[in-house]
Amino acid sequence: MSPLFLLIPILLPLAGGLAMLVRPIKDVTRRRIWCEAVTCAASACVWAAALFVRRDPVSVYSFTRGFAVNFRLDGMANVFALMISIMWPLVLLYAFDYMKGDEARNRFFAFFIMTYGVTLGVCYSADMITMYLFFEMLTLVTIPLVSHYGGHESMFAGRKYAAYTIGGASLGFMAVVLTTMFGASGTFIYGGSIDGTYDARMLLLAFVLGFIGFGAKAAVFPLHDWLPTASVAPTPVTALLHAVAVVNSGVFAVMRMTYYVFGADFLRGTIAQAICLVLAIFSLLFGAVQALRERHFKRRLAYSTMSNLSYMMLGAMTMSPLGLKAGLAHMVFHGIIKICLFMCAGAFMHRARKTYIYEINGIGRRMPYTFTAYTLCALSLTGIPLFCGFVSKWQLLQATLSAASEAAGNAVPDSRLSQILPYIFYAGTTALVIAAFLCAMYTLSISVRAFFPMDDKDWFREKKVKEAGPLMLVPIWIFAAVNLALGVCPGPILAVLTAIGEGRM
Repeated sequence: MSPLFLLIPILLPLAGGLAMLVRPIKDVTRRRIWCEAVTCAASACVWAAALFVRRDPVSVYSFTRGFAVNFRLDGMANVFALMISIMWPLVLLYAFDYMKGDEARNRFFAFFIMTYGVTLGVCYSADMITMYLFFEMLTLVTIPLVSHYGGHESMFAGRKYAAYTIGGASLGFMAVVLTTMFGASGTFIYGGSIDGTYDARMLLLAFVLGFIGFGAKAAVFPLHDWLPTASVAPTPVTALLHAVAVVNSGVFAVMRMTYYVFGADFLRGTIAQAICLVLAIFSLLFGAVQALRERHFKRRLAYSTMSNLSYMMLGAMTMSPLGLKAGLAHMVFHGIIKICLFMCAGAFMHRARKTYIYEINGIGRRMPYTFTAYTLCALSLTGIPLFCGFVSKWQLLQATLSAASEAAGNAVPDSRLSQILPYIFYAGTTALVIAAFLCAMYTLSISVRAFFPMDDKDWFREKKVKEAGPLMLVPIWIFAAVNLALGVCPGPILAVLTAIGEGRM
């Protein structure tokens, strides 16, 4: 099948969303059918592309010489695209119930499905320029979702999100320009596309700028503050866009830039690697500590997302096939876990009309299915065996320890940086363990409050609060079940990710 087929899953949601903006669908049933049909059709095209499309690059539009929109399907693009192709239709079902009664539902669902197409554009990009183009488009189509409610808090969150992500993308654009000027074509080729005439110092600067800039969507310190603020958005937005699509696009972009433009061999042992490792380790611990301090339910999960995104960045910055595999594994498994946690939080907030953790006491009696699913995913995020979170965290620990051992073996006596680098990796390993303990405290404490309040008088007394409806519970429990299934049988996915990490897919 021709690589031009990749345009169909990208354009289908974009056209479907634009049609809803041009001609709003007022009937609730018709709107639901339209949105789900468009999304499922795009997902079917994603699977068809994964199975049948040739792995050749294709240029669909050329602006000027050297500046074109190019697409290509490879293993890494497939992993991200297939992941969101499964998640989007399920979260859309959840959104139908959650957004019931909202006056601006048509606009919400229009931008919601348009974001699907733009995210696929990031997945299928064949070079830095095309990826940057869709990366910026992703910000533009998600701003209306973040500021959907239109109040002061929502508008402030939308402005802050725009400022951080567009500002970060400007650093990413500097990386695109510098790589083009100083020896890299920007085409995604495993092992890097840098030629032999590069200026090493400028390219290392470009990499650090790109790491911070593209990492803004992944909430890397210091460009992280938009993520907890954006939790004022409707829960379907925070669940999918700010726990999977937007933030994982940032991680995906950094991984692409690292392994497919600069190349791990070029970056390994450099000051750029050390700087990015330190930023990832600090972000990892900072997010975990802030999550423990936070008392707002969704903001706690947002800080947890910041911490776990830096797990992925830490794996990627080991500059090894094992690190890339571990980072991709945590991207997939964390997406499954966190989307379920956010949907459970949203179900509680939607049904009980409460937002803070101290208000959860005893809610397990009223919403047992929701908080049982929450507990299963909280155990997984903590890293308990038999859940998928344990698998990816174990892979990350192996990657950092292996990188530390390799760096120590390759240390040069006259190089201070090569002497320090092993200790940075050991610090990363320690940070992973500390963050896991903090994760247990800030996630499982909610389950304890829900099911085991300290006193009988603390049980949730509002009898009018009922369990979430089937449109919410079905997606929640599908993700909870997948979380358990992948923890018990992770072999097939890990085999695919190993091949991607080694450049065989």
